[in-house]
Amino acid sequence: MIANLIGDRARSVGLPAVKRAAGVVTRLLPIPQPTLLVGAGSSRRLGEAIGAFGHRQVLVVTDQMISKLGLLEPLLEALEAGGTPYTIFDEVTPDAPIPVLERGIEVYKAEDCDAIVAVGGGSVIDAAKVIGLAAASGRHPRALVGYFRALRGPAPIYAVPTTAGTGSEVTVAAVISDPENEKKLVIADTRIVPEMAALDPLLMLGLPKPVTAATGMDALTHAVEAYIGHWNTSFTDRMALAAVGMIYENLPLAYRNGGNVGAREKMALASTWAGLAFTRANVGNVHAIAHQLGAKYHTPHGLANAIMLPQVLRFSAHQITGKLATLAQHAKLGKAGDDEQELAERFLESVDALAASVGIPLTLAALREEDIPALAEAACWEADTGYPVPRRMTQADCEALLRAVLAGQEPEEAPVAKPARKAAKATRKSVRKSPRKTAGPAKAVRPARRPFAKAA
Repeated sequence: MIANLIGDRARSVGLPAVKRAAGVVTRLLPIPQPTLLVGAGSSRRLGEAIGAFGHRQVLVVTDQMISKLGLLEPLLEALEAGGTPYTIFDEVTPDAPIPVLERGIEVYKAEDCDAIVAVGGGSVIDAAKVIGLAAASGRHPRALVGYFRALRGPAPIYAVPTTAGTGSEVTVAAVISDPENEKKLVIADTRIVPEMAALDPLLMLGLPKPVTAATGMDALTHAVEAYIGHWNTSFTDRMALAAVGMIYENLPLAYRNGGNVGAREKMALASTWAGLAFTRANVGNVHAIAHQLGAKYHTPHGLANAIMLPQVLRFSAHQITGKLATLAQHAKLGKAGDDEQELAERFLESVDALAASVGIPLTLAALREEDIPALAEAACWEADTGYPVPRRMTQADCEALLRAVLAGQEPEEAPVAKPARKAAKATRKSVRKSPRKTAGPAKAVRPARRPFAKAA
């Protein structure tokens, strides 16, 4: 109902006017930032800090894989040494589905918890946020969807991300899923930002290459969309541009050598900086589409973002040429004084090349032609009513963007800004020379392309 009212109001008053007003609010809204502990062993130091706060019972929210790998041990040992009782809830699954959240809320209440520690990826941290908020306010997760829907804020939340991508450890949002209706839902509240977070690269050393790639490209998408949107501030620009530079330098290093502690730590920092950027500046068309792919096909969010990012950037290129040029400079693809259009094109090409260098596929195997109109309609609604995009998608635009990543057939030409059209056609022509790879159960990768020397 609220979403319908917002959408109707946006269309009656005019989307640009409504979004400008919302942008003013986001610039003024006080958003807390967690205390960050950074470096090898920081998860243990977080456990020591929590022990000093005197909680009566801590709920440790995680997933079964994290438990089996023993990644909880440093934190748990520190909690035990500090005399802090804890209960482990390790039932979280990808996309934080509502039935799992309901179970977590039950455990939280039954154990009389007064704090939560999330150890895991974005789904785990988002689940912890919603469990805490729902338990404190006495409301079902569905009733919390939207902005500031809880009566009371949660008990203290602490976070230990085990992937470098979502930035959920510093954001005001939690994305959950409604499997019954095949939807992803967003809950936003400044009170769910964790109080402390530990960026411990030692917990990321065993990440599989596909996870490293997808989460790294997820962080890049956060930074880029925060920078090119209309709600950016000097602070979000600083965070986003720093994140982009660090990702370009360190994602290929972490991908090639998962045991590179330095690269892992810098990727964790870049993910956090990108999170700080988009939690205020918001995201855009890439996320609007990726959320629908995740809800419909359970496509990992980072992978969906990575596949759609090059398409959406070319779609918006004419409106953001100057910003693309600045992104190119921070990615060390050129310098101030170089031709702006040329720098912009370098950045567009580099996103393709970076994705190819870490094995991101060109297409999505799960995507079905018959689903595209409904997916596009939902994506346009999400973007229209929520995101400060540099270029608005029409239904036809979004359908074309989706068909551009449709496997098994020659996609129709995606809408591309005029200055980038020539290069985009050349890219598509070169791709057609070799068999297209698709995202599926197999380790699908992009066709080999020009080496991405700048990212190495």
